[in-house]
Amino acid sequence: MSLDGAAGTFLREQVGPAGPWRPQPAHALMPSRLTAQDLAPLAAIVGESHVQVDDAARLAATGGASYLDWARHRAGDRSDAPDAVIRPGSAEEVVAILAAAQDRRIRVVPIGGGTSVVGGLREDRPHVALVLDRLGVLLTVDEVSHLAVVGPAATGPRLEPLLAARGLTLGHIPQSWARASIGGYVATRSAGQASTGYGRIDDMVEALTVATPMGLLRLGRGPSSAAGPDLRSLFIGSEGALGVITDVTLRVRPLPTQRRYEAVVFPSFAAGVAAFRSIAQGRVTADVMRLSDEAETRTTLALSGPRGAASAALGRYLRARGVDVTQASLAILGWEGTDGAYVVDRRRATWRLLKDHGAVALGRRAGESWRRGRLDGPYLRDALMDAGYLVETLETAIDWRSYLDLHENVTRAIEDSLVSAYVMSHLSHVYETGASLYTTIIAVADQADPVAQWRLAKNAAMEVIVDSGATVTHHHGVGRDHASWLVNEWGALGLKVLASAKQVVDPHGVLSPGVLLPEDRP
Repeated sequence: MSLDGAAGTFLREQVGPAGPWRPQPAHALMPSRLTAQDLAPLAAIVGESHVQVDDAARLAATGGASYLDWARHRAGDRSDAPDAVIRPGSAEEVVAILAAAQDRRIRVVPIGGGTSVVGGLREDRPHVALVLDRLGVLLTVDEVSHLAVVGPAATGPRLEPLLAARGLTLGHIPQSWARASIGGYVATRSAGQASTGYGRIDDMVEALTVATPMGLLRLGRGPSSAAGPDLRSLFIGSEGALGVITDVTLRVRPLPTQRRYEAVVFPSFAAGVAAFRSIAQGRVTADVMRLSDEAETRTTLALSGPRGAASAALGRYLRARGVDVTQASLAILGWEGTDGAYVVDRRRATWRLLKDHGAVALGRRAGESWRRGRLDGPYLRDALMDAGYLVETLETAIDWRSYLDLHENVTRAIEDSLVSAYVMSHLSHVYETGASLYTTIIAVADQADPVAQWRLAKNAAMEVIVDSGATVTHHHGVGRDHASWLVNEWGALGLKVLASAKQVVDPHGVLSPGVLLPEDRP
């Protein structure tokens, strides 16, 4: 993304000018703080060649993709690099590694694609990174039952072609698709961009295997069960704090051969929210449903919309249909399937309700443009930070009745906490009772202390989210950044239940310490 043209002009107009913010040379890594006595039992389990302590391996296993992580790394701070990288070759080796780590009180942080945006991988004390790329990609496929057993380090770009060769797909495409791992999806309760049609990752898990310091758990039998509480759910979303996922049995779908994506405009964000609620409660949803508020719509049109005469023509087209382009709310809808007639019928059913809320069709070209570029967002951060801007996101979900109030209050809280902040949001995960709210923030970075600047704004937004009764996270996870807020959602007794489970499987607290459960650091 170049900030020399329309993008740069738009940012300077909306946020203000910023000075360049160039990365500093990385500080030299401190030598591994683990002793030969620490590493010897680990090497005995996986082999010496699968225990790495060189700088290149340690840096490659340093994860984290939040603004705070990137700001620290830009300052040259690599204090969160692991002291060793361990690559086990089986679930049994993972159990043995964790047991040995318990014995020597070595902290263990499992790492997949390194895309946590909530501090889930941030650990500056002595620890090892557990990399699971030797555990396979696609292990087995049951083409009758539509089940696939997948290794935890498999990524979407590696898995989907293997499934496509069998006419299947997982259909889970989060923004982090290029790097994030299947184990990471499950460990953080990920939601893909087509979650309205395909479900979240927790809807796709039939079974999983989890390694803990105390042994191996194989959880999940059959498509559904009444055999007591669902123990799978304790480990789905556990973010490496209760165990390490070593394989997952996933529910896969027939690969779509028909797709129709199109753009729609509403007179306002409120009108779009009402339309999306009507569609969800009428059970005529599209597979992808994304609705931008007025600020995000202005951004989209400024950066990738029509120019000159074409822009003027769009304004006339919308005004003729009762939509002021300055107040418009842009939506993307996508339908997928293997039967063209079925896709058409579903689209018609959705549109019957869209029309009741003033929806104006913009056609398939804009929809297909979004589909092709929908994974580009994370790659824009470097250019924005180079130009001197703070850029970060936060997300939540709430019931329909409270949705617009939450949107307004989160926006105001952030704007009041940052100087000249540009705040924009979208709705991208729809349920019958409510929806997600995903907010992007751009402001001129305080390069002297970017961490304190962002934390002030994040805390203000989180207070609004908690006070409103919304969830502290819809799909990013808890990590360390949200751990202190979890008590507001679960209550003190709920946290004691979680802490009790951790005590059983991880009695010395070596697994991802500080994730989910806040800890008193020495």
